[in-house]
Parts: sequence; structure tokens; C-alpha cells
Amino acid sequence: MAHMCRHITGSVASCAGWVGLIVATSTNDWVSTCDYSLATCVRLDELGTQGLWAECVIAPALYHCVSLNQILNLPAYLQTSRALMIIACLLGLPAILLVMTSLPCVRMPNDSATIKRRRALVGGVLILLMAVCGIISTIWFPVATNQEKSLMAFGFSLYAGWVGAGLCLSGGSIILCCHGSDGGTMQSRENSFYYSRQAGRAEPLDPPANHAKSVHV
Repeated sequence: MAHMCRHITGSVASCAGWVGLIVATSTNDWVSTCDYSLATCVRLDELGTQGLWAECVIAPALYHCVSLNQILNLPAYLQTSRALMIIACLLGLPAILLVMTSLPCVRMPNDSATIKRRRALVGGVLILLMAVCGIISTIWFPVATNQEKSLMAFGFSLYAGWVGAGLCLSGGSIILCCHGSDGGTMQSRENSFYYSRQAGRAEPLDPPANHAKSVHV
């Protein structure tokens, strides 16, 4: 029961982290940039937000975005962050499917405990790769943006990416630790069952010596 609870906890954390990474990738409020004070930038319509796909200008009565479509002219950190976040989002689907189908309550044709464990381990590794991609992107992007422009604050998209990457890291670690520590126990159980079955075989016994003597008498 404890093993199943840990598996479910890791799966739920991984699903929530995947959703957080998708939200961070699809929205553009990663960082707020400004060359002056916050009040001055709002008054001069120069408070901007930047994400992976667009740069926006925020004012009391204006919200205008410009798409970043010129891929060849974009800085390297932006293109790399895009690629890593897209990879993290794409890895989420097979990872979650592998983890969910490895639950003890899910039965599939020709399924066994060993196959379930392998699926869980592969899914956990993919979830950790998602976390690594998310961490690199969400840390590199604001640092590089601060070097290029004046960084004012972090946006909700960046927080969503941090939370998503942290949940994926926690969920993947729980799943790997849960099934990694189960390997020796499962192997010992299989061996004990095998030997007990072997010992249970009926073997012919040698006739007692006193029985032979009684026949001659």
C-alpha cells in the first residue's frame, strides 16, 4: 500500500509539473523589462514583458505584443530556451503514459511486475529530463535578459516554469526511488517462490530398512 501511495504521489506531482511547463511555454509573461523606474515606464508606455514567443508593451490602456518570428535574428539564449521547453512539453506525454500504466491497479495484456517496473523507470527518467530542460530554460532566460536589458521583475510564466520543473524533479525522483528500491525485494520474492516450489515437489523416498527385514521374516 505504501508503495502504491508513493507511486500515485509521484505521478500526480509529475502531471502537475507537466501542466506548469506547458503554461510557461505557451505564455509570454516571463520577465518585465524597463529602462527607468516602474512608474515612469508605465507613464511613458515603456514597461515591457518578454517571453519565448513575443515582446509586449503594457500601459494603463494599452497591451500590445510583437511576435518574435525572425528566428535567425533571435539571440541564442532565446532559441535554446524555446527548444528546451518544447522538448520538455513533448516528453511529458509518453512519460505520463508510462508512469500511469505502471500503476499496480492498471492491468494490461501480457503484463508482469518486471514490465511494470521497467515502464516506471523509463517514465521516471523522462520526467527528470523534463525537469532538467525546464530548470535550464527558466534560469538561463532571465539571466541573459538581464544582461541584454534592464530586468525589473519576474512574470507569472517564469514562476509557473519554476514550479513545474520542481514538481517534475520531485515526482520523477519519487518514482525512481520507489521502483529502484523495489528491485531487490521483487527478485528475492521471485527466488523464494521458485525455491519453495522446487522444494514442494514430491520425490520418492527410500523404503525403510526394518520393512525389508519384516518381509524376509
